[in-house]
Amino acid sequence: GLGVLPRAMAALGAYRCIECNGEATELYRDYQRGVLRISICKSCQKPVDKYIEYDPVIILINAVLCKAQAYRHILFNTKINIHGKLCIFCLLCEAYIRWLQLQDSSQNTDPDDLIRYAKEWDFYRMFGIASLEQTSFFIGIFITLWWMTPEMLKRKSDFILLLKALLLSTYGKLLLIPAVIWEHDYTPLCLAFIKVFVLISNSQAIRVTLNLNRIVPWFAIFFGLILENGVVCLFQKMGWDV
Repeated sequence: GLGVLPRAMAALGAYRCIECNGEATELYRDYQRGVLRISICKSCQKPVDKYIEYDPVIILINAVLCKAQAYRHILFNTKINIHGKLCIFCLLCEAYIRWLQLQDSSQNTDPDDLIRYAKEWDFYRMFGIASLEQTSFFIGIFITLWWMTPEMLKRKSDFILLLKALLLSTYGKLLLIPAVIWEHDYTPLCLAFIKVFVLISNSQAIRVTLNLNRIVPWFAIFFGLILENGVVCLFQKMGWDV
């Protein structure tokens, strides 16, 4: 409930209404002696952020369902700074999946130390390739959005906020590990569904961050995928297994 929220959350600052995306100066008001009241948005006359009363598990479920209100709560009304660590962990998961697939395709079972070191290098290589592909994907998104909606990306802070939103919205890649642990005949299908889920999350993050319609984010993601696939083709021409 409100009683367990840090007092700093009530300080004046730039918050957003999760319903209409309007600006607000506070999420709730503290009347002392444990009396707290959620602020009402002046634009839509609804609570600025109902999620400050919710359990984190409920918020996570709503985020998984790609609800815009949950995304606004996480991006604008919380102080989450795990996007960097989350990005690294997701890339490690993706590199691990690719590394496993590469090992499965290899018939060499020689236990020699040189072979083990080579396999370890393969993992680092897969991590580097996954990082370059994701960077290309994000660059494609930024270029497209800057071209289509230049007024939305005028300041450096706009780019940083969008990058943070994109990094946080890739959390779906964490599902790659359970998909491999519970390996079965439908693993490729599961990986495809995870990819689609991550793209949907990316689209919602773009829409919420820049307050756009549903079409523009998908155009940006489409061009991001084109650039990412271009990088993949380049690696394949170089003779690398990706």
